[in-house]
Amino acid sequence: MSRSRAVFIAGAGTEIGKTYVTAALTRRLREAGCPVRTLKPLASGVPALDHPDFAASDTARLLAAQGLAVTPATVAACSPWRFAAPLSPDLAAAREGRALALADLVGWCRDAIRATPPGGTLLIEGVGGLMSPVTPEATGLDWLKALDLPALLVSGSYLGAISHALTAIETLRAHGVPLRAAVVCESPDAPTPPDFVAGAIARHGAVATHIVPRDGACPDGLADLIGAPDATAPGPGRAPPG
Repeated sequence: MSRSRAVFIAGAGTEIGKTYVTAALTRRLREAGCPVRTLKPLASGVPALDHPDFAASDTARLLAAQGLAVTPATVAACSPWRFAAPLSPDLAAAREGRALALADLVGWCRDAIRATPPGGTLLIEGVGGLMSPVTPEATGLDWLKALDLPALLVSGSYLGAISHALTAIETLRAHGVPLRAAVVCESPDAPTPPDFVAGAIARHGAVATHIVPRDGACPDGLADLIGAPDATAPGPGRAPPG
Protein backbone atom coordinates (compact mmCIF):
# COMPACT_ATOMS: atom_id res chain seq x y z
CA MET A 1 0.00 0.00 0.00
CA SER A 2 1.36 3.43 -0.90
CA ARG A 3 2.00 5.80 1.98
CA SER A 4 0.65 9.30 2.37
CA ARG A 5 3.10 12.19 2.21
CA ALA A 6 3.19 15.48 4.08
CA VAL A 7 5.50 18.44 3.49
CA PHE A 8 5.86 21.79 5.24
CA ILE A 9 6.40 24.82 2.96
CA ALA A 10 8.68 27.19 4.87
CA GLY A 11 9.88 30.65 3.91
CA ALA A 12 13.32 32.23 4.02
CA GLY A 13 11.50 35.50 4.69
CA THR A 14 8.14 37.22 4.66
CA GLU A 15 6.13 38.10 1.55
CA ILE A 16 8.41 36.13 -0.75
CA GLY A 17 5.93 33.95 -2.62
CA LYS A 18 5.24 30.88 -0.46
CA THR A 19 1.58 30.84 -1.46
CA TYR A 20 2.38 31.16 -5.19
CA VAL A 21 4.71 28.16 -4.89
CA THR A 22 2.28 26.15 -2.77
CA ALA A 23 -0.58 26.84 -5.17
CA ALA A 24 1.53 25.92 -8.21
CA LEU A 25 2.60 22.67 -6.56
CA THR A 26 -1.00 21.89 -5.65
CA ARG A 27 -2.15 22.42 -9.23
CA ARG A 28 0.64 20.22 -10.62
CA LEU A 29 -0.17 17.38 -8.24
CA ARG A 30 -3.83 17.56 -9.17
CA GLU A 31 -2.99 17.58 -12.88
CA ALA A 32 -0.96 14.41 -12.30
CA GLY A 33 -3.96 12.75 -10.66
CA CYS A 34 -2.45 12.82 -7.18
CA PRO A 35 -4.88 13.43 -4.29
CA VAL A 36 -3.68 16.54 -2.47
CA ARG A 37 -4.94 18.64 0.42
CA THR A 38 -3.35 22.03 0.97
CA LEU A 39 -3.56 23.97 4.22
CA LYS A 40 -2.44 27.30 5.61
CA PRO A 41 -3.43 26.89 9.26
CA LEU A 42 -2.19 30.36 10.27
CA ALA A 43 -2.94 33.38 8.11
CA SER A 44 -2.49 37.07 8.93
CA GLY A 45 -3.77 40.05 6.97
CA VAL A 46 -6.89 38.17 5.94
CA PRO A 47 -10.01 40.27 5.19
CA ALA A 48 -13.42 39.13 6.33
CA LEU A 49 -14.94 36.39 4.19
CA ASP A 50 -17.54 38.76 2.77
CA HIS A 51 -14.97 41.46 1.89
CA PRO A 52 -14.11 41.86 -1.82
CA ASP A 53 -10.38 41.61 -1.04
CA PHE A 54 -10.75 38.11 0.40
CA ALA A 55 -10.43 36.69 -3.13
CA ALA A 56 -6.79 37.85 -3.17
CA SER A 57 -5.95 36.31 0.22
CA ASP A 58 -3.57 33.39 0.61
CA THR A 59 -6.42 31.17 1.78
CA ALA A 60 -8.53 31.96 -1.27
CA ARG A 61 -5.58 31.28 -3.61
CA LEU A 62 -4.99 27.89 -2.04
CA LEU A 63 -8.66 26.95 -2.20
CA ALA A 64 -8.73 27.91 -5.88
CA ALA A 65 -5.65 25.75 -6.54
CA GLN A 66 -7.53 22.82 -5.01
CA GLY A 67 -10.62 23.51 -7.10
CA LEU A 68 -12.66 24.36 -4.01
CA ALA A 69 -15.26 27.10 -3.72
CA VAL A 70 -14.85 29.76 -1.04
CA THR A 71 -17.36 28.95 1.68
CA PRO A 72 -17.24 29.32 5.47
CA ALA A 73 -16.60 25.57 5.73
CA THR A 74 -13.75 25.38 3.19
CA VAL A 75 -12.09 28.51 4.58
CA ALA A 76 -12.19 27.16 8.13
CA ALA A 77 -10.87 23.78 6.97
CA CYS A 78 -7.91 25.43 5.20
CA SER A 79 -7.09 28.29 7.60
CA PRO A 80 -8.70 27.84 11.02
CA TRP A 81 -6.64 30.65 12.56
CA ARG A 82 -7.12 33.86 10.55
CA PHE A 83 -6.26 37.38 11.69
CA ALA A 84 -7.04 40.71 10.09
CA ALA A 85 -3.81 42.61 10.84
CA PRO A 86 -0.87 41.96 8.45
CA LEU A 87 1.44 41.17 11.38
CA SER A 88 3.07 38.08 12.83
CA PRO A 89 0.32 35.81 14.21
CA ASP A 90 1.20 36.46 17.84
CA LEU A 91 0.80 40.23 17.41
CA ALA A 92 -2.22 39.94 15.12
CA ALA A 93 -3.95 37.65 17.61
CA ALA A 94 -3.20 40.00 20.51
CA ARG A 95 -4.80 42.90 18.62
CA GLU A 96 -8.01 40.90 18.45
CA GLY A 97 -7.84 39.78 22.07
CA ARG A 98 -7.20 36.21 21.00
CA ALA A 99 -4.53 33.71 21.95
CA LEU A 100 -2.93 30.81 20.13
CA ALA A 101 -1.02 27.95 21.74
CA LEU A 102 1.56 25.96 19.83
CA ALA A 103 0.09 22.72 21.18
CA ASP A 104 -3.29 23.51 19.61
CA LEU A 105 -1.72 24.41 16.26
CA VAL A 106 0.44 21.28 16.23
CA GLY A 107 -2.46 19.08 17.32
CA TRP A 108 -4.68 20.38 14.52
CA CYS A 109 -1.94 19.74 11.94
CA ARG A 110 -1.27 16.25 13.28
CA ASP A 111 -4.96 15.43 12.89
CA ALA A 112 -4.73 16.55 9.25
CA ILE A 113 -1.62 14.42 8.73
CA ARG A 114 -3.34 11.35 10.17
CA ALA A 115 -6.40 11.98 7.99
CA THR A 116 -4.37 12.04 4.75
CA PRO A 117 -5.26 8.86 2.83
CA PRO A 118 -2.63 6.42 1.52
CA GLY A 119 -1.18 7.76 -1.70
CA GLY A 120 -2.32 11.28 -0.86
CA THR A 121 -0.22 14.36 -0.25
CA LEU A 122 -0.67 17.01 2.40
CA LEU A 123 0.93 20.43 1.96
CA ILE A 124 1.11 22.68 5.02
CA GLU A 125 2.17 26.24 4.27
CA GLY A 126 3.80 28.12 7.10
CA VAL A 127 3.53 31.81 7.84
CA GLY A 128 6.21 34.49 7.44
CA GLY A 129 9.82 33.40 7.57
CA LEU A 130 11.25 30.29 9.18
CA MET A 131 12.06 32.15 12.41
CA SER A 132 8.97 34.39 12.48
CA PRO A 133 7.02 34.15 15.75
CA VAL A 134 3.80 32.16 15.53
CA THR A 135 2.91 32.38 19.22
CA PRO A 136 4.41 34.49 22.03
CA GLU A 137 6.73 31.57 22.84
CA ALA A 138 7.27 29.73 19.56
CA THR A 139 8.63 30.38 16.07
CA GLY A 140 7.85 28.79 12.74
CA LEU A 141 10.86 26.53 13.23
CA ASP A 142 9.40 25.28 16.52
CA TRP A 143 6.14 24.52 14.71
CA LEU A 144 7.94 22.65 11.91
CA LYS A 145 10.10 20.63 14.31
CA ALA A 146 7.08 19.64 16.40
CA LEU A 147 5.40 18.23 13.29
CA ASP A 148 8.54 16.27 12.33
CA LEU A 149 7.97 16.91 8.61
CA PRO A 150 10.37 17.52 5.74
CA ALA A 151 10.53 21.08 4.44
CA LEU A 152 10.35 22.79 1.09
CA LEU A 153 12.09 26.16 1.43
CA VAL A 154 10.84 29.14 -0.58
CA SER A 155 13.05 32.15 -1.29
CA GLY A 156 12.51 35.39 -3.16
CA SER A 157 14.96 36.86 -5.69
CA TYR A 158 15.33 40.30 -4.04
CA LEU A 159 18.72 41.73 -3.08
CA GLY A 160 19.81 39.74 -0.04
CA ALA A 161 17.67 36.70 -0.86
CA ILE A 162 20.68 34.43 -1.38
CA SER A 163 22.04 35.11 2.10
CA HIS A 164 18.60 34.71 3.68
CA ALA A 165 18.00 31.41 1.88
CA LEU A 166 21.41 29.98 2.77
CA THR A 167 20.96 31.00 6.40
CA ALA A 168 17.57 29.25 6.47
CA ILE A 169 19.08 26.13 4.87
CA GLU A 170 21.82 26.00 7.49
CA THR A 171 19.25 26.51 10.24
CA LEU A 172 17.10 23.64 8.97
CA ARG A 173 20.08 21.32 8.77
CA ALA A 174 21.38 22.33 12.19
CA HIS A 175 18.01 21.34 13.64
CA GLY A 176 17.81 18.06 11.75
CA VAL A 177 14.92 19.05 9.49
CA PRO A 178 14.99 17.14 6.17
CA LEU A 179 15.09 19.56 3.23
CA ARG A 180 13.41 18.39 0.04
CA ALA A 181 14.36 21.36 -2.16
CA ALA A 182 14.60 25.13 -2.38
CA VAL A 183 12.34 27.17 -4.65
CA VAL A 184 12.96 30.70 -5.88
CA CYS A 185 9.88 32.81 -6.54
CA GLU A 186 10.73 35.95 -8.50
CA SER A 187 10.41 39.12 -6.44
CA PRO A 188 8.88 42.22 -8.08
CA ASP A 189 11.52 44.69 -9.31
CA ALA A 190 14.39 42.46 -8.19
CA PRO A 191 17.80 43.65 -9.46
CA THR A 192 18.99 40.12 -10.24
CA PRO A 193 17.24 37.44 -12.34
CA PRO A 194 15.82 34.41 -10.51
CA ASP A 195 18.17 32.12 -12.49
CA PHE A 196 21.17 33.79 -10.85
CA VAL A 197 19.65 33.53 -7.37
CA ALA A 198 18.66 29.89 -7.86
CA GLY A 199 22.11 28.99 -9.15
CA ALA A 200 23.82 30.59 -6.17
CA ILE A 201 21.53 28.83 -3.69
CA ALA A 202 22.10 25.49 -5.39
CA ARG A 203 25.87 25.99 -5.50
CA HIS A 204 26.42 27.25 -1.96
CA GLY A 205 23.57 25.38 -0.28
CA ALA A 206 24.05 22.02 -2.05
CA VAL A 207 20.32 21.63 -2.53
CA ALA A 208 18.05 20.95 -5.49
CA THR A 209 16.70 24.36 -6.46
CA HIS A 210 13.77 25.25 -8.72
CA ILE A 211 12.10 28.43 -9.97
CA VAL A 212 8.36 29.12 -9.80
CA PRO A 213 7.12 32.40 -11.35
CA ARG A 214 4.40 34.26 -9.49
CA ASP A 215 1.11 32.74 -10.69
CA GLY A 216 3.25 30.46 -12.88
CA ALA A 217 3.46 26.71 -13.30
CA CYS A 218 5.31 24.23 -11.13
CA PRO A 219 8.44 23.01 -12.96
CA ASP A 220 8.98 19.39 -13.92
CA GLY A 221 10.58 17.41 -11.13
CA LEU A 222 9.60 19.58 -8.17
CA ALA A 223 6.49 17.56 -7.33
CA ASP A 224 8.53 14.35 -7.48
CA LEU A 225 10.90 15.63 -4.79
CA ILE A 226 8.14 15.61 -2.20
CA GLY A 227 8.48 11.88 -1.78
CA ALA A 228 12.23 11.71 -2.40
CA PRO A 229 15.06 11.34 0.15
CA ASP A 230 16.60 14.48 1.59
CA ALA A 231 17.87 16.87 -1.07
CA THR A 232 21.53 17.08 -0.13
CA ALA A 233 22.99 17.92 -3.52
CA PRO A 234 21.93 20.02 -6.49
CA GLY A 235 19.24 18.08 -8.32
CA PRO A 236 17.47 18.30 -11.66
CA GLY A 237 15.85 21.61 -10.93
CA ARG A 238 18.97 23.79 -10.79
CA ALA A 239 22.54 22.53 -10.95
CA PRO A 240 25.39 24.90 -10.11
CA PRO A 241 26.68 26.81 -13.11
CA GLY A 242 29.72 25.22 -14.73
